[in-house]
Amino acid sequence: MEWMAWTSLTATFFCCIGVLLVCMTTWELRSPSIARRGFLPIATSRGDRLFIGLLGSAFLHLLVIGATDWSIWVASLMSLVWLLVLMRWG
Repeated sequence: MEWMAWTSLTATFFCCIGVLLVCMTTWELRSPSIARRGFLPIATSRGDRLFIGLLGSAFLHLLVIGATDWSIWVASLMSLVWLLVLMRWG
């Protein structure tokens, strides 16, 4: 594992993603979701919206890193807001 740049922040990030996936799986097993339409042009379930949100967050981070000199925390905050909006109204 020496070839990877594992910092405490990186480990925390991946642990949070893991906890999020476990929580979503538990929620889905207890209460199966029904595909619905929100502002996205397709019917999506909770898992679909989570995947789209995480994918969008990754692209948002790449955009902030590549095109601006903003702190990565700005991208993280914007990603959190994006994920919450998408999960609620997407």
